[in-house]
Parts: sequence; structure tokens; C-alpha cells
Amino acid sequence: MNIDTNTTRKCFNNTYHFPLQGSKEEREVFLSIQQRFTEQYEKVFPDKLAPRTILILPSLSLDQDILSKVKGAVHYEERMLCLLMLLRMPTTKIIYVTSVPVADSIVDYYLHLLPGITGHHARKRLTMLSCYDASVKPLTQKVLERPRLMERIRELIPDTNSAHLTCYNITSLEKTLAVQLGIPLFGTDPDKFYEGSKSGSRKNFRDSGVNFPDGFEDLTTTEDIVKALADLKRRNPLLRKAVIKMNDGFSGDGNAIYTYPALELDSFLEKNIEESLSHQLKMVAKEVSEKLFFEKFQSMGGIVEVFLDGDVKMSPSVQCVISPSHQIEIVSTHDQLLGGEDGQVFLGAVFPADEAYSISLAKDGKKIAQTLARRGALGRFAIDFISVKQSDDSWKHYAIEINLRKGGTTHPFLMLQFLTDGIYNADTGEYFTAGGNKRFYFASDNVSSDKYIGLTPDDLMDISIFHELMYDSAAQEGVMFHLVGALSEYGKLGLVCVGSSPERAKAYYDKTINILDLECS
Repeated sequence: MNIDTNTTRKCFNNTYHFPLQGSKEEREVFLSIQQRFTEQYEKVFPDKLAPRTILILPSLSLDQDILSKVKGAVHYEERMLCLLMLLRMPTTKIIYVTSVPVADSIVDYYLHLLPGITGHHARKRLTMLSCYDASVKPLTQKVLERPRLMERIRELIPDTNSAHLTCYNITSLEKTLAVQLGIPLFGTDPDKFYEGSKSGSRKNFRDSGVNFPDGFEDLTTTEDIVKALADLKRRNPLLRKAVIKMNDGFSGDGNAIYTYPALELDSFLEKNIEESLSHQLKMVAKEVSEKLFFEKFQSMGGIVEVFLDGDVKMSPSVQCVISPSHQIEIVSTHDQLLGGEDGQVFLGAVFPADEAYSISLAKDGKKIAQTLARRGALGRFAIDFISVKQSDDSWKHYAIEINLRKGGTTHPFLMLQFLTDGIYNADTGEYFTAGGNKRFYFASDNVSSDKYIGLTPDDLMDISIFHELMYDSAAQEGVMFHLVGALSEYGKLGLVCVGSSPERAKAYYDKTINILDLECS
């Protein structure tokens, strides 16, 4: 998507010469800017007193037809407000850009959580900017289309050598923004986006030597899907279901489940599957029609793989960080909470993952991260698994997909880490605060009820203070809210409930839901 076909743009009294989006020249400039990031990562990042500027652009640069089906999608830009915790470093400046303004009370809420820094001190180093545009276009596109806003961002960056851009996910739009601002991106070059697609994920799993579901990748047509479904059934006559996934789907909303009817494994199998497709296929996102699904699948490509069955199965994930020097850190493991009829929709997460398998899970995650590092991946990303309990009580992990971006488990963990200054030990599967205490959390992005519609951010703060739900920095336990901007219109918000045990974390969650239901009844 070209933002401007001209290479020259005038803003106020300044004239800028930019390479065309997607051109060879833009790529060369981008790579040159990215090379500077290694020194910044090694010298500025570890020094808490080093001056720096962080531009946070929480653009969900994803398929807009599917994203528009997500309730309150524009407010998902608030999930990266957890990065305001970086203002605890006293010379750090943050520029945070959103599609629509974030209420002052929400910003004040996050600044109140800052350990060791007053809200006033942090406020002086924070600039909140808005496009005042709630349309479904990606936020990054909105920014690029506003030259005066771009100029204001430039004026707020005193030194491009100590500044960087962090985003939810990175596409050609974010690359163009980095080039036009002259600052590096902390994330994977979008030219390598295929590595994190559903098809690319399967190839990386294969090359990493980890288990992953039987299936086929790089499919584009309905005929490809039918043939893959037939081949899977011939390989495993007892197979009940298969999953069809768009390459660039997210949170399960690009998936569909095919349930096999009673079929003969003969030469008519493909024809019978094709005829049954409309009746036996169920889209995970209820608002996505069959027509839209296949249109998107044809444009994106995708995969077909077996639906993993098991009497006891879990959906854990591993979160990793790859540095510019290709160092790998396993920063967390989670058990994901999945909803929907077939368990395909991300609802939330429990941290850390179950101690029965978190260590072996992290080892598989590291193998995949090593493969991605060799292929040029950078920054924070997550790998999703399905883990099935075996008859001998061991667990078998199947890698499902790679998300070369931030995701639903990113902001809860960052909040915990910023507030407790702790670290996750992948060798033991435990998280310890700086004081040596274990901590756990229960988090959800999808606390939703029509009863909550009409609650303002100020109402939520009043309720949480009155009922003592607020996070207690002394005890390092309690409740943190996010997605608060979606509450009044959509009755939707997110919670991160921290406790000294898994049971206490869940108890905070249950208490919060009970109180919200009571207050809104």
C-alpha cells in the first residue's frame, strides 16, 4: 500500500526526500538504519540512566476485514500502555501514538503504578499523540498520512542514535515509518514476515526438529484445501477434524474447523469432501462468512492440519527475545486460555505454564528461536503449542504457530516484570521478584458483559479503589486493568491478576468479576 507516490514531501518549512515505499532504495536505507540498532541495544538498553527516546506505535497492522470483526479493536492499541512502565528510568522519554485519544484517567492509572517515580516526573517525559481517527485503517497508515503529525514526532526526537520504534507487529508500513523518521525498529524485518506465517511456521518447526501436527502448507485454492483434507483422512482414517488456517490470521479469527462426515476412503473422497465443505466447515470468527474466509485464504494462502485430540490437552506458549547479536532469551511460558466451540480463540493466559511441562516446553521453544535467529528474526515474539498428556503421564508438545510480533501474553508479562523487577528462569519454570518471591498471574483480554456498558474509566477506578482491587506495590499482589477504553462502549476490558500462588491470582480474578457484576447489577 503506497502512502505517497512522490519522493519529496514538504512539511512546514522543511522539505524531506523519501524513497518510494517498497523500493530497493527504501530497503537499503532501512537496513542502514537497523545496523545502528546493535550499538544502541548493547550500550543504551542496559543503562537505566542513559537518555533515550522510545516511540510506541501500537498499530494492529493486520487484515482489516477480519480485525473489524473484533469488538472494540481500536482500543487494543491500549495494550501497549504497559510500556509506560519504562518511564521508571529517569531520563527516558516516551512518545505514544494512538488512533483516538486515551483518557487522562487511564494514563494517570498507569503512571500511578510506576515504582520509585512520581507521576509528575513521568508525565514531563511522556507525550501522548492521537490521529483522531477511529477508522479501520492501520494506525501506522494514519500517521504516515498526516505530515504535520510526522513533523511533530520528529521534533520530539532529540537524538536518532538513542531512539527506536516499537510496534505491535511490523509490516511494510512500519518499515516506511522507520525510514521517514530515521530511527530503527525493534522487531523483525517485514521482508522476513513469511517466517512467522502459518506456512512459514510449519517449515521452521520441521527444520528445528520439534513435533508439529500432520498437515500441508503453502495452499491457496479451495482445491488445495480439499486435496489436503482428503490426504489427511487417508493417512489417518480415524481423524475426526482438521483445522484450516489463513497464513496471516490472528487470535484464531483466521481459522475454520472441518468435521469429517462418514466417508468412504475411495477415489470419490475428494469429490465428497468438496460437496460437504459448506455443511461441515465452521468459521471460528462468527462474523466471518464462508465467502470472506475463502477470499482471504486465496489472497493470503494458508495451511491445513489435523485437529489434535486428547483426553487432557493444554495450549501453552513460549515467549522469546532475540537480540541484534542473535542472543536468545526465553522470557516466559504461559498456559493460554482458549475459548470458542473448538478452543481456537485466545481469551487469556496463566503464568507460568504448568510445572509438569514448562521446562521441556521452553527447550522446544529455544530450538525454534535458534532457527529463527539464523534466519534474521529480531525482538520479542511468541510460539504457540498444544501439549497432550500421554498414558505414562508425560506430555508431548506440538508446535502450532509462530507470532513474530507482540501478542496476548506480552503485556501481562511486561507489567509483572516492570512492577517487580523480576525474572523468569526457564530452567526451573519459576518467576522470582527482585526480592526473591515467587509470583503468578491470571490474565484475560476478554472480560466482557453487556452489564458493564456505560462504565467510564473513572467509574472503574472508583470501584477498584473502594473494593481494594488495586495492585499493591508493597505486597506485589493485586489487579491491573487494561483495554479500559473499550469498557463504556463495548462492556469489555482486560485484567492481570497477580498473586503469590496460582490460587491467589485466580482468587483476585474471581473477586474482580464478582464485584463488577455486583456493581453493575
